[in-house]
Amino acid sequence: MDSAGLGLVEGERGNALVAWAVLGFLLATGGVELLTGELVWAGFVLVVVALGALPAVLHRNWQTMLPWELLVLAALPVGGRVFVTGRTVGQIALTGRVTTYVAVAAVALIVAVLLDRFTSTRMNDAFAVVFVVITTMAAAGIWAVAQWLSDIYLGTGFLNRPHAEEALMWDFTAATMAGVLSALLFTYYFRRRANDRTGGPSADGPLTDGGEPQ
Repeated sequence: MDSAGLGLVEGERGNALVAWAVLGFLLATGGVELLTGELVWAGFVLVVVALGALPAVLHRNWQTMLPWELLVLAALPVGGRVFVTGRTVGQIALTGRVTTYVAVAAVALIVAVLLDRFTSTRMNDAFAVVFVVITTMAAAGIWAVAQWLSDIYLGTGFLNRPHAEEALMWDFTAATMAGVLSALLFTYYFRRRANDRTGGPSADGPLTDGGEPQ
């Protein structure tokens, strides 16, 4: 992306150590979810781990990692399942909705970074915000369709429970809020981070393995 060059793939040792620690935590969590039969969560966690490790694999340098803050954001559902699950707004259980969709937004940010860094695709900040918001809302829509199909063909009752329609609207609301807030916050944060590293607005252009404009 132009303002930050995304400035997001870094070669700093400290960042890499924390980032790998986060990925290790996620990998362990994914294994636990797999063993307990939570296949959807296990798959989500393993996808995040694969995307998070991709820069290091492509560069063949363990220090070339995404910012650890971005990976922590993607790891929020792990804490959300512990601290948020079961809390309600009115008669609707939150079940980690906000944290879940913040994590989806973080995955969309990771994908945007990887596309910008490793392909010919270039995104400006405004397009990145729209990309993250639309992707997060699309995830809520896909989940709603998946529940509907499951009810029809597998006999589940996801959308037959009380207040199912209201819960579905909360899903879309949470997805929209999470996408907008995450995209704006991280665009602002990474722009400032890039400016701090370069002493001013960073120039456009591809990044080297160490994360600096060529």
